[in-house]
Amino acid sequence: MSQPELNAKMRGILIDWMIEVHRNFNMMPKSLYLTINIVDRYLSMRKVARREFQLVVNDLITISDNAYSGEHILVMEKAILGQLGWYLTVPTPYVFLVRYTKASIPSDDEVHYTEFF
Repeated sequence: MSQPELNAKMRGILIDWMIEVHRNFNMMPKSLYLTINIVDRYLSMRKVARREFQLVVNDLITISDNAYSGEHILVMEKAILGQLGWYLTVPTPYVFLVRYTKASIPSDDEVHYTEFF
C-alpha cells in the first residue's frame, strides 16, 4: 500500500529512532528486528497519517516525551494488532544470522558483528 503522507526518508528516521531506543533500554536484538517487521507489515496494509507515524511504535509514554497520551498509544496498538490479525511472530533476518554465526567455524567475533551490521 502506498503511503501518501510518508516517504522512505521518514521511515529511515523512524528506524534510527527505534535503534536508539533499543540501545538505551538494552533490548535483545531480536526485539528490534521483530519491531521493524511489525511496523513494515502494518504500513504495507494500512495508510498512516504523518502526525501518527511515530505513534505506530511507541509503547511507553515517556519514550515519546509525552507527545501522546496512554489512550492514544493503546488505540494505535489495538489498530496494529487487529490489522495484523495478532500474528506477530515471524522469522526475521536475526534468526538466520544467529544460525549462521553458530555454524561458522571457528567462532569469530568480528564476523559475528559484521553480520549484524
